[in-house]
Amino acid sequence: MFLLLVPLLPSQRYRIKKIILWHLSDSSYASIYQAKVEEYIFYATMNLRDVFVVNVCSIFCLLLSYGDCNNSEFFQSNHTNNWAVIVDTSRFWFNYRHVANALSFYRSVKRLGIPDSQIILMLADDMACNPRNPQAASVYNNANEEIDVYGDDVEVDYRGYEVTVENFIRVLTGRLPENTPRSKRLLTDERSNVLIYMTGHGGDGFLKFQDTEELSSDELGDAFGQMYEKLRYHEMLFIIDTCQAASMLHRFYSPNVVGIASSRVGEDSLSHHIDPAIGVYVIDRYTYYALEFLERVKSQGTETLAQFFAVCPREKCKSTVTTRTDLFQRDPRKVLVTDFFGSVRNIEYSMDPVTPLQKHHGSAVDGQIKDESADNISYSYLSQFPSF
Repeated sequence: MFLLLVPLLPSQRYRIKKIILWHLSDSSYASIYQAKVEEYIFYATMNLRDVFVVNVCSIFCLLLSYGDCNNSEFFQSNHTNNWAVIVDTSRFWFNYRHVANALSFYRSVKRLGIPDSQIILMLADDMACNPRNPQAASVYNNANEEIDVYGDDVEVDYRGYEVTVENFIRVLTGRLPENTPRSKRLLTDERSNVLIYMTGHGGDGFLKFQDTEELSSDELGDAFGQMYEKLRYHEMLFIIDTCQAASMLHRFYSPNVVGIASSRVGEDSLSHHIDPAIGVYVIDRYTYYALEFLERVKSQGTETLAQFFAVCPREKCKSTVTTRTDLFQRDPRKVLVTDFFGSVRNIEYSMDPVTPLQKHHGSAVDGQIKDESADNISYSYLSQFPSF
């Protein structure tokens, strides 16, 4: 690397700072790097008798590798797409909060970039159209009724009695009837990061569906095992808000799975507050504080999974939030929340011109295999591209 060694004059300090910050203007870490630039410039100002490296490229590389600011640590997920499965397993009006829980998470993942085509939403009851609902066609998660989480663009994929243990397992494992529409399928692959959120009533080792059947922790663990064997996920974040929720994490054995439970075994997961106008509790405590955190997250934010683990301490939740990370291969302190809740693509760009494919007839060009199509037309990369 070429280094230009000259003393830093005031005008040069300003120009260098301006150039570096211009290069960082499109980076979500610009504010962090700006602090490092100012620290370097200040250091140079206090030591003018020394000689400093002022080559812009050298300083830029120095900043990118400076301490914890190395953003390469935040781009190690290697996933290419994001999916979400959001499930409410409870029926009946008094379980209004469970539907609100699910719709609140649904709204958050959509806001952060996951499209409806990659969200499977399962609601065991239609609270928006319940005759007891004083706010027809609406569902609220707060007594202030500021945000209608049902809205006018909700796409419910499984509704009412379609929400069963069998259908849930089939969605995860991909074992659906051939006539199942695309909108009801979890079309993930080995590069998919999958978020699964479940809410309802549970106990030690089970989650109730529709008050008629139960999903056991063994069934859930085996479903994740099938997903791993069939290359249906890259990394998975499983969140469950129910009583004794931690018991549902005990049977996981597949790699790259993170689990978050709203309560330990033997503890209840409590609701947060009631809406007097509706007459029922409208959200659970863990989900309330999780959403409070997610509302501050932006699509290019730097919030980590470790920060998300701490959103609901015991004094707020009145229960002990439990996590399981032993199957996960990355450090949660270096995993972005948007790796699961968002749909951000990490791309590489080049300033070099890109030459399109070249069409040719007859024999192969540059060692490419000849195309034996009917019209005898084949395509190959131009010779300036590397051959593999």
